Amino acid sequence: MSGIFKAYDIRGVYPADINADIAYAIGRAYIVFTGAKKVVIGRDMRPHSQQLFDGISKGITDQGADVIDLGLSSTPQSYFANGTLKSDGSVMITASHNPGEWNGFKLCKADAVPISGATGIMDIQEIAEKRAWSEPEKKGVVSTYDITGEYGQFLRSFAKLDRKLKVVVDYANAMGLYEIAGIKDLFEIVPMYDVMDGTFPNHEANPLKLDTLDAIRAKVKEVKADFGAAFDGDADRCGFIDDEGEIIPMDLFTALIAQDILSRGPATILYDLRSSRAVKECIEENGGKAIQCRVGHAFIKNQMRENDAVFAGELSGHYYFKQNFTAESQGLAMIMLANLICAKNCPLHELIAPLKKYFSSGEINSKVADVAPILAEIKAKYADGHMFELDGISSEYSDWWFNVRSSNTEPLLRLIVEADTKELMEAKRDELLAIIRK
Repeated sequence: MSGIFKAYDIRGVYPADINADIAYAIGRAYIVFTGAKKVVIGRDMRPHSQQLFDGISKGITDQGADVIDLGLSSTPQSYFANGTLKSDGSVMITASHNPGEWNGFKLCKADAVPISGATGIMDIQEIAEKRAWSEPEKKGVVSTYDITGEYGQFLRSFAKLDRKLKVVVDYANAMGLYEIAGIKDLFEIVPMYDVMDGTFPNHEANPLKLDTLDAIRAKVKEVKADFGAAFDGDADRCGFIDDEGEIIPMDLFTALIAQDILSRGPATILYDLRSSRAVKECIEENGGKAIQCRVGHAFIKNQMRENDAVFAGELSGHYYFKQNFTAESQGLAMIMLANLICAKNCPLHELIAPLKKYFSSGEINSKVADVAPILAEIKAKYADGHMFELDGISSEYSDWWFNVRSSNTEPLLRLIVEADTKELMEAKRDELLAIIRK
């Protein structure tokens, strides 16, 4: 059982790693750990998600808590239901962007506060493995609730559209179909792969793999769409395409959304420390307070609460909104992008162009035998910059900066470099990689 408990969720191959019996034990352990009395459960369209629901819901009710069954839902919908229905916690049954044979659980406390490896997943693992629970006086019950309409109304309340934009949507045969079900009529949707199929017959549901975006990029140009949106498996991430079929870098997308948010008034916005300097500059130019955040949804959501931030963007395509209980909402991201296009009344590629003023290496992964001495050497060599250790090591100079950090799960170092010129970026990238890979 131990291999399925990860830094941010529980995940494994069905039925070898994760199955209904293991789900049952996790359900009981979740209630022992949280003390929850009412738990919302949503699930994706994978062929075994129903079996995992049966297992975990029986574990939860056998431990004395009630279950609110959302049925099929996107992950952002499950967070919305958690907070809206005043539950004590939620479980989303999904393996997100993983292939179809994978499945798992995303666990939260009340108000969609995530349970991560550092805040309870390992405790739940220990309870489940030891079967460390007692029998309650009374078992819980299962009821059903359809959150789709309320979530759609929530999304619509942010729309400021003066026309129907043409949008190509790659649903990846997955839960994006539910994520934007309540707002489809606001757009002229050109659908791709819009039949739910948990085997992902067309492509992997992972917009970080850029080859999965080839088809939507071509379709956007073919139909002359205003933009494209490509969802991952559980619709808590999305890759966006501009009107010329170009991929919008996910850090620059944060800057676009910030402009719509800040048009309503000053606010605090968090941005992933791997983001372009253009993101911070854009937030501040539009009257916002920009704060760097470390990588990882549990850290970001906590930092948002600490700073009363209204929005945060992560380089992996997660976009977090205070209004959705400080959690993801790709439907809301789509609405706000459309708002901006309508308000500025110009093509999307023209809105992005001013943000593309620096040169980035992108994140480069290197396998290393021993992380510590490499980080020590980097720290010594670049101590003359503005150095900080929010997540790994960052050092900023007047015309370039870098971040290098360890993977949570593998013997990897992840490097990103940005500079004012392509030549400087490449020189500093190669200089740092020489230290990392020697």
